[in-house]
Amino acid sequence: MINKEKLFPRKLAPKSSARMVEVIFGCKWSLTVYQLLAQGINRPGEMVNNVEGLSTKVLNQCLKRNIEFGILEKIVFNELPPRVEYQVTTFGEQFLVIIEQLEKLQSAIDEQSTRRNPLT
Repeated sequence: MINKEKLFPRKLAPKSSARMVEVIFGCKWSLTVYQLLAQGINRPGEMVNNVEGLSTKVLNQCLKRNIEFGILEKIVFNELPPRVEYQVTTFGEQFLVIIEQLEKLQSAIDEQSTRRNPLT
């Protein structure tokens, strides 16, 4: 037998970023929230009013998760009545580029699938 030294260690998925992508895509509202923020809708009440089926409770859970990952930040204004706004962080901007690339990849997959199976 010939003993060859292994040249490459086993490659593992990045733990934190893979989990983050999984959680964000698992939340059916995160992508909608990013779309709202891109349109300048950054207050929770406005978000709920502009999206059919989105409740305040679910929105707050989604926003909290995005803050924990560092994708969004919460800005609390010292006013009466209280005002809260959300914005994408610098890290969040990098993350959104990856999300955009995943969407482009999905479009390419869909297009390729349509070419292979034109009747479906």
